[in-house]
Amino acid sequence: MEKRESTATSTSTIASSAVEYAKRRCVSLIERLTTSNLSLSPRTTLSRLIHSELTFLHRLSAATSPPSFSLNIGHLEAVLHVLQQPFVTAVSRVCKPIKLSHSCSIYIDIVCSLKGNPVWFIVSDRNSRYISWDTCSGNKNKGLKDKVQQVLDAARHSPVTLRPSSVVLFFSNAVDDDIYQNLKIHFRATDLEMEPFSYQELELEDNWTNLELGRFFPDACVVEIKVDKDSREMEESISDSANAKIGGLICCKKLDEYSDLTSLCSLVLGMKCWCCSSDDNIELEVSLLKQSWRDAESKLVNFDTTAMVAIVSGISNGRTDKILATPESELRGRFKGNYDFVIAQVDSENKNPIHSELSTVISGKQGIISESVRLEFLELISMCGGPNEKRRAEYFLNFLKAVPDCPSTRLMSLPTTRKLALKNKVVFGTGDYWSAPTVTANMAFVRAVSQTGMSLSVIEHRPRALIGD
Repeated sequence: MEKRESTATSTSTIASSAVEYAKRRCVSLIERLTTSNLSLSPRTTLSRLIHSELTFLHRLSAATSPPSFSLNIGHLEAVLHVLQQPFVTAVSRVCKPIKLSHSCSIYIDIVCSLKGNPVWFIVSDRNSRYISWDTCSGNKNKGLKDKVQQVLDAARHSPVTLRPSSVVLFFSNAVDDDIYQNLKIHFRATDLEMEPFSYQELELEDNWTNLELGRFFPDACVVEIKVDKDSREMEESISDSANAKIGGLICCKKLDEYSDLTSLCSLVLGMKCWCCSSDDNIELEVSLLKQSWRDAESKLVNFDTTAMVAIVSGISNGRTDKILATPESELRGRFKGNYDFVIAQVDSENKNPIHSELSTVISGKQGIISESVRLEFLELISMCGGPNEKRRAEYFLNFLKAVPDCPSTRLMSLPTTRKLALKNKVVFGTGDYWSAPTVTANMAFVRAVSQTGMSLSVIEHRPRALIGD
């Protein structure tokens, strides 16, 4: 009898210790989430789930003898780890079901963009010993094969606006080799490289930086499964004019007369020039789409009109001191109701030069613009640009390839509203079509797209105006 009581006490102590450890993990995860760069919606969802888990653990602590229990904190740690990977962007949903019909929905851990392409993430923190391939008779839990098939079927039949190009499976505790091989054989899964740890850089006083490490995932297994998709569906949305090759570029070696544009030259020369990239040049011809359209993302970046204006603006090209030295009365007469707007941009530029910020994200990429952006930009420059801004525009356009307006099916499937204007759907949709992130300051449109649940790859920049320089 004494031995039984001793065993029960020991079991209760172990359970209590596990509960306290889980609570510390929750608190740590909340702290990491608070300082993360996640957007408001996914951060709010994760915070709610973590606090719910912590409340559950507090109830267990109050129990005199905690019952056997399972925890969700490991799964939430794994989800945050995925979200903090540098190539995971444009997160639109976290730990929410996607409604496929009035009576059917599918739970997806993360809806986001992976290297520019829309993907779904399924995250598992289960012990690999409890992951079976086939569904056992009499067992209410499905085997991994049936679960993956269900997700892929849902992906193929999901609304166009939410349809992923692939499904990524993240197993934080690995999987047995036979299951790993089955994923490759049955679903043609391919390995996806991912860092085993994630961290955040927190700025401290006196230029010190604190590195905050998350949970370590040394045994994680990550595989990607492509979602079959009829490429003809995408081609049907493109006008016949899109089949024409794009030309008219000037070789960068013939642009020595622009060498005085120091800041802009530095930004542009960090990009990969079309005329100097013949060995690995991407042929932007729709007839070749079947082989190359998914490979384009790592090399392409799409610019909208706000980005084009910001890059050539006098504010971004060393004219801030001149503006600040001009009498206020003269500036108010010149910019009228936009005076405060322009001064705010000047202050922003002095603190964080936009060319320096953009150079880190567009370096090594080839630039494209849609035909509608090219025409709109040229019109703006001719009406509002000064001689120096016009000269910069001419220089910058020489390094970009203008492509026909060919918006992706999923962007065009969104309803056209005041916030989801057709013009913007064409511009961002063209970038989405080529799997190229769009550089933009039009965050109102980006937020409107995100509210539909769609993941859209963008690079945000702060706005700059033409000042007649």
